[in-house]
Amino acid sequence: MAFLFNKFQEAVRTLAKNPMFARDPRHLQFEADVNRLFLYTSYYRLGENAEEKDAEEIIDLASKASVGDQQKQVQENVHYQLTHMCQAMDSILRPDATSDPSKDPSDRHHHSRRSGLSFAVGGAGSGNKQAVPATRPLTRAELSNKFKDQFGYTLDIRQSGIPHKDAGQGLFLSGEANVGAILAIYPGVIYSPAYYRYIPGYPRIDACNNYLITRYDGTIIDAKPWCFGGETRELWDGSGLVNYNAMSPKGSESNSDRVWRMLSKPLEKSVRENFGEVLERRNPLAFGHFANHPPQGSAPNVMICPYDFPLTEKNMRVYIPNITFGGEEPITMKRFGSFYFKSGGSGNQVADSQVLNTLVLVSTRSICDEELFLNYRYSNSKRRPEWYTPVDEEEDKRRWS
Repeated sequence: MAFLFNKFQEAVRTLAKNPMFARDPRHLQFEADVNRLFLYTSYYRLGENAEEKDAEEIIDLASKASVGDQQKQVQENVHYQLTHMCQAMDSILRPDATSDPSKDPSDRHHHSRRSGLSFAVGGAGSGNKQAVPATRPLTRAELSNKFKDQFGYTLDIRQSGIPHKDAGQGLFLSGEANVGAILAIYPGVIYSPAYYRYIPGYPRIDACNNYLITRYDGTIIDAKPWCFGGETRELWDGSGLVNYNAMSPKGSESNSDRVWRMLSKPLEKSVRENFGEVLERRNPLAFGHFANHPPQGSAPNVMICPYDFPLTEKNMRVYIPNITFGGEEPITMKRFGSFYFKSGGSGNQVADSQVLNTLVLVSTRSICDEELFLNYRYSNSKRRPEWYTPVDEEEDKRRWS
């Protein structure tokens, strides 16, 4: 397998320079990332019994297949892994339900969906409640250990090994994982561009929150409300009881950041509703937000992978640690430069309303009992923290061009 992995790594370096990629810098970087993810996740799916001809066929496809086709395959590869992981956690937490179809946990999702702005961080009131099915009384640590027994690895959060004062806690892999494995999910509240003004701290949302991440499509995920998860399966409304303005951000804070925190004017919904999704707060994968940027001299060992979770997979929904701000009504947005605008009504975009725009972390090499590092790719147009050392300055420029 080491020989095959070396072939894949060489293909990653070669195909990143392929002239088939778009000329627009931002889109070029997007396509290069998709290409890498196609190779890594496909390599993982080959399994330990893969032959050289199988690897060569995938490398050949990566050089010829359209970006759209590669995206579809990446989605399928990620979904394939997560399906097995969710089934394993279900067998641990609800063994009776998995053996008896009449006790299918998807029954709890047969409730009416709200549309429009039915979500506001920090609020709850009277309304319809979803039933939370009983699970085995395992702690988060116990579930994590049982998950490791089946998959060979789990995640730990402890003091980072990075030698700077702002490093704080880091994300560590306990066990072994091969290249292309799904190691973590980025949890929290999902904001489409239509609801940017509702993000806590708006307009300077990063002044008091280091747990925000942006997908290429403009979707922002706020992991701060999720924090460490919990010790139960529960109805989660995404509030997390977080007072953003009362909390100092991780690391140093400039005078400018303090001013932005005081001037923040995010929109709020006046009428609070009791809503949410039943989520497994003990999920041992829901810690992607604790991965640190690699220190100088180190390389990232995981990379971000967009994953559009199909809401039709009701048995898996409880293990996807995200909730959508604004409900699931599809909204068409058009981008002009750095700004997004609503474009007409929701129309008949049924497909758009059937997915959660999430993120997972994919390993870029074999990993064994070590800290996970993710390239943050901070924009070079803004002031960067002192501890930030670019992994690849050109990638950063293309990502935010």
